[in-house]
Amino acid sequence: MVKALAIDVGTTTVRTALVDISGELSHIHQQALSITTPNPGEVELDAVEIASVALGLARQTLADGGHCEVVGITNQRATTIVFDPATGESVGPALGWQDLRTVIDCLILQGEGLRLAPNQSATKVQWLVKHSGRPASELRFATIETWIAWHLSQGGLHVTDRSNAGVNGLVAVGVDGWDQHTIDVLGLDIAMMPEIVDTMGAHGIASALPGSPPITALIGDQPASLFGQCCITKGVKITFGTGAMLDMVHGEVGPTTMNRFPSGCFPVVARSQGGKIVWGIEAIALAAGSCIEWLRDDLGFIIDPDDSEVVATSVPTSDGVWFVPALSGLGTPQWDFGARAGFFGLTRGSKKAHLVRAVLEGIAHRGADLIDAAQIETGETIDEIRVDGGMSANKFLVQSLADFTGLAVTISPQREATTRGAGLMALVSAGHLTLGDVEKLWSPVEVYVPQLSGDERLALRSQWSSMVQRVEKTIPELSSVQF
Repeated sequence: MVKALAIDVGTTTVRTALVDISGELSHIHQQALSITTPNPGEVELDAVEIASVALGLARQTLADGGHCEVVGITNQRATTIVFDPATGESVGPALGWQDLRTVIDCLILQGEGLRLAPNQSATKVQWLVKHSGRPASELRFATIETWIAWHLSQGGLHVTDRSNAGVNGLVAVGVDGWDQHTIDVLGLDIAMMPEIVDTMGAHGIASALPGSPPITALIGDQPASLFGQCCITKGVKITFGTGAMLDMVHGEVGPTTMNRFPSGCFPVVARSQGGKIVWGIEAIALAAGSCIEWLRDDLGFIIDPDDSEVVATSVPTSDGVWFVPALSGLGTPQWDFGARAGFFGLTRGSKKAHLVRAVLEGIAHRGADLIDAAQIETGETIDEIRVDGGMSANKFLVQSLADFTGLAVTISPQREATTRGAGLMALVSAGHLTLGDVEKLWSPVEVYVPQLSGDERLALRSQWSSMVQRVEKTIPELSSVQF
């Protein structure tokens, strides 16, 4: 059977697998990456380790599975590497997408007319070049898909795809080229920039792998998850991981700005082929799984993440307790970095189970907020939410999401749909599948339908809105900061 090798470089883990034309994954290998935080707000990875682990796991998967026809790469977006093309060595650490060391730089640049966020690559590239002590023209910029493609091709490819380029803060509207003004203001050089290519195409040969298979797909992790959940002509998915990321297929009409919309959503490239872009929108909740880690690691309310469902369902209701998951601020739609999490409605009778249940309900409400924002932005009616990510295994959470949105929630057959998406996209690009074939592959493992009446849902959502208002602007000076 025809198979694609999918290389999935996530925030904390590298995963490789073979993906066949039925969308099934096999010969999966996975390894954690080393992450360091030298100072508060700083997140660094080892660029050499990322490449070494990715290539090592890819070779293991091929050794186990025998062969692949094509290769697809998906990655954590905006993690930034600057390297010397003559030696292939990075000139500093890889700066993780969560790294906030350039917050002040972003604020200063607003005075120069540039609206950049610290989680984009733009100011990270500037920081790495500045601290390298070398001219920008001698160096090259890479996000993770660029870095992996460079190593797979043994230095033959320096490319980035439109889905990754579209969120790095350095491209022109329409993602059809680099923004020279931004590059000049940052003191960078156009020679640093990789070639912008389609997500799907004949990008080059992975000569570092047995058989030298062609690389036919490069795609950011969230669009890959959208594709992996078979959202082709339409559809919306939410990935519940550390945070929650909604992505929705929107169409072929591009945005007039690459900045955030008033709805709190962003324009993203869902995929592109032959120069034709399918656009999407993205909405973000900053805290989801991180709240469960907090319950386990800091509060000691649970021993294992799976315990959250058991504890939450040990009581029939949250007994009037509410939780707003704003541990690091609120994303879509408010984008309030000064908001802070809060429990409300506590009484002497409130038990641990009530608080745990309230946390899961709060995460589900934030998922409903993302759906509301997406419908406002697009004017489209959503009738189904496709869900993946580690928290998609939590039945109470996904049932709550169905209840609070009034929509059916369907669960991905692959908890990590990014890997599947990269493989399927590589197969479509090479002609082994059609987009219509992929659309027909959707077969959820579970379907959740709302159990609340419309009036009950509206009453809960109204109460939720009042709770969110109570945590907004907890730290006013941070709340005033906008990126």
